[in-house]
Amino acid sequence: MKPLQGITVLDLSRVLAAPYATMLLAEMGAEVIKVEQPKTGDEIRFYEPVVQGESAYYFTANRSKKSITANMRNPKAQQMLRDLAAGVDVVVENFTVGTLKRYGLDYDSLAKANPRLVYLSVTGFGQDGPYAKRRGYDTVFQAMTGMVSLTGEQGGEPCKAGLPVADLSSGLWGAIAVLSALLGRNSSGQGTHIDFSMFDGQVSLLTIAAARWFALGEVPTRMGTEHPGRVPSAAFATADGGHVQITCNDPHWAPLCKLLGVEDWGADPRVATNAARLENRAEVMQKLGEAIRGWKRDDFVEACVAAGVPGGPVLNVREVVEDRHVQSRGMVETFAHPTLGEFPALPVPFRFSGYDRLNVDRPPMLGEHTDQVLRERLGLDEAAIATLRQEGAI
Repeated sequence: MKPLQGITVLDLSRVLAAPYATMLLAEMGAEVIKVEQPKTGDEIRFYEPVVQGESAYYFTANRSKKSITANMRNPKAQQMLRDLAAGVDVVVENFTVGTLKRYGLDYDSLAKANPRLVYLSVTGFGQDGPYAKRRGYDTVFQAMTGMVSLTGEQGGEPCKAGLPVADLSSGLWGAIAVLSALLGRNSSGQGTHIDFSMFDGQVSLLTIAAARWFALGEVPTRMGTEHPGRVPSAAFATADGGHVQITCNDPHWAPLCKLLGVEDWGADPRVATNAARLENRAEVMQKLGEAIRGWKRDDFVEACVAAGVPGGPVLNVREVVEDRHVQSRGMVETFAHPTLGEFPALPVPFRFSGYDRLNVDRPPMLGEHTDQVLRERLGLDEAAIATLRQEGAI
């Protein structure tokens, strides 16, 4: 048994943010029925990188789901989806505001037949407000919520994050919202409509940066890998072309100076405390940079570990997935795909005692489960399913 076993999700979403949320629910045990457009499916089935005609992008957000096809513009498909929604726990959608209301698939319509329904709407800017009708994309959210202004080298141009953090964190927010609503339903007996704006989600992540504005009236600037309130906390170049990231609080300062062979500096009142090092940031960074540049990356990391100084190597993606701790923790698994064979995947990073292991399962082929779901959940026979297919509903 898995934690969400017995929960059924009707997934009307596409692309990345909301599908990522439903994949997390699926891999924690929920039955997730993904609804895709006939013939084409979710548009990310064609996104790069593509391997033998299959999108690895699609794989990242759609494992462990079932796939059915439905033409939402077709009245019979709309009724079919309403019938399915009447028997599920959760509906997730990320259409523009008002689209599903035209099809009778909005929360108010579906809750009439299923008052315990948890309905998550993931939109760019929310159901209301001056930006509600705007379309939103990951990099736009990063730009509009301050992240791009905070990212990049000191004095350099603004830069987006290396991953689609707005999409991925929105998936996490979505999963949290659904789980919270399901727990609340256990107490109230009632479902709910969750209005989640990806823009709001990114604003909420400003946290410490916003705290500097609230507390000090300071607009944070780009600092590369450095920390605005702690010195040293940054990446330093090493002799072999690598980089190491160290983060040093006051208890770590003397051990760091000792391993670098500058013990007298560790007790120097000009740099002995973080407050003093903040005042002399440029000098500290220059002297540390010169000392660390004489080390090889992995040797310096091992020396930091031995000395109790928090530090780690700056790894690329290949190095991460091959890392011995990543492998030991089981953070790279595989699933068996019908056309690609064994394919690697990054699992959900939880271990629940008393439950089955949260192993990864393969993403579905387009429409693979249409007939099965319609038979099992709606009681349709082969003739009725064939009629829906002939009429372009599925």
